[in-house]
Amino acid sequence: MLNETDQKILRLLKRDSRISNADLAEQVGLSPSSCWRRVRSLEDSGAIRNYSVVLDDEKIGLGFQAIVHVHLTRHDPEKLQEFITAIGSKDEVRDCYATTGQSDYHLFVACRDLSAYNRFLEEFLFRLPAVASAQSNVVLRSLKQQGLSTSRTP
Repeated sequence: MLNETDQKILRLLKRDSRISNADLAEQVGLSPSSCWRRVRSLEDSGAIRNYSVVLDDEKIGLGFQAIVHVHLTRHDPEKLQEFITAIGSKDEVRDCYATTGQSDYHLFVACRDLSAYNRFLEEFLFRLPAVASAQSNVVLRSLKQQGLSTSRTP
């Protein structure tokens, strides 16, 4: 179980994983060596799996985003593994969730534009044998993204 200090460390690292250990220690009220040991312990326990970069899709030329609700033909283990492997190989697929409900999987997809998204659907997704159908919801704006303040105006 994480204590309040560990949770504060995680919140600060989630906001800025590049924060220096000295600044992190100061903000949580620990010595730098004690803070470093806590961060190492959180990493070793798996509470911190990795550090990553949050990209601004628009600034890198990926102005089109969609949530794609995917329905599979059936849950044949071989076709399912083929689907999972294929999805994992596509840079356009930023995230994939297996869920309960009407859809089997939900993909977060980022592309350059609508034409690129159509190519993604027609040349990739709809050609996977496990995919029965997909419904797209176009993202109009993001209200909360990892690493971004909700006070930013869209």
